[in-house]
Amino acid sequence: MSSNPNASNNEPTPVDLRPLAPPQRHATVFAALDALETGGTFVLINDHAPLPLLRRIEETWPDAFRIEFLRDGPEVWQVAIERTA
Repeated sequence: MSSNPNASNNEPTPVDLRPLAPPQRHATVFAALDALETGGTFVLINDHAPLPLLRRIEETWPDAFRIEFLRDGPEVWQVAIERTA
């Protein structure tokens, strides 16, 4: 966030899906993926494990993203998504 004095250009952007209605969540993530440059990362934040979404990302863009769980519940899930290709 730009208001954070410790933020830098290398800090991953958070994409928090929790306040969004379910129909908006996948579209929001796909827009973030499309905007991500090679080497860029964002952190997906959700209120449940986004496994179907992560499978769809791999099916749609095979080997284009590296996915790393940073926090695996039980109330909040955080997943770093980096564009590798």
